[in-house]
Amino acid sequence: MPYVNVQITEGATRGQKAQLVKEITDSLVNVLGKKPEHTHVVIQEIAEENWGFSGLLTDEWKKTQDRAGTA
Repeated sequence: MPYVNVQITEGATRGQKAQLVKEITDSLVNVLGKKPEHTHVVIQEIAEENWGFSGLLTDEWKKTQDRAGTA
């Protein structure tokens, strides 16, 4: 029974999350021969203030990118 845990920052739409679940499930079926009815996909949305990237909290890192004009 495959269990896939996807952690993303907040902001994905319901449609995007549905597409992730479908495509991850399809990959497990196509690559490993798993049954879709035995496949579990969990999406955890994490607030950017609770996610670190490049030595900064993600919300702070994004601010530096905005100031640099690279976001």
